[in-house]
Amino acid sequence: MFNAANILTLARICAVPLIVLILYFPGKISCLMALLLFVAACLTDYVDGMVARKYNLVTNVGKFMDPIADKILIAAVLVMLTELHWLPAWIAIVIISREIIVTGLRAIAADQGKVIAADMLGKSKTLVQMFALGPLILHYPWFGFDPVPLGTFILYIALVLTILSGANYLRNFYKVWME
Repeated sequence: MFNAANILTLARICAVPLIVLILYFPGKISCLMALLLFVAACLTDYVDGMVARKYNLVTNVGKFMDPIADKILIAAVLVMLTELHWLPAWIAIVIISREIIVTGLRAIAADQGKVIAADMLGKSKTLVQMFALGPLILHYPWFGFDPVPLGTFILYIALVLTILSGANYLRNFYKVWME
């Protein structure tokens, strides 16, 4: 359980309370600190998978924890941005609801001994969500650049990908379930 890949995944989960705590005191410096920690946490998502595959450290724990860590990170930031009134609540609700539905369906499939693997659409969704949340966390203008419009634009792309990947997952679940 405690191999290098899984430790990176756990580090991503451990970063979440720190990001939330830092965002409770919004200001330019604290938002920059939260952004840096968020980026580091996001990078562990890439690195843990790479390490697991390269060194043959793929485990059931890792397969389970990696997507959960992503969901915890994304959901926590969405909730904090909503709490700060920097993000409309409906966007957070749509994204988090999709994650809960997909996680529930994965559990049902697993209970039946079936696996519905994440596809490129779902992986792209997570990546775009991460790219969207970065500028939104930064929030304040820096050197004359306001990151919020960029983050908002990317977030709407992420929202579309979230809905499409959720629908695709439901379709795949239905196919597997009917077999």
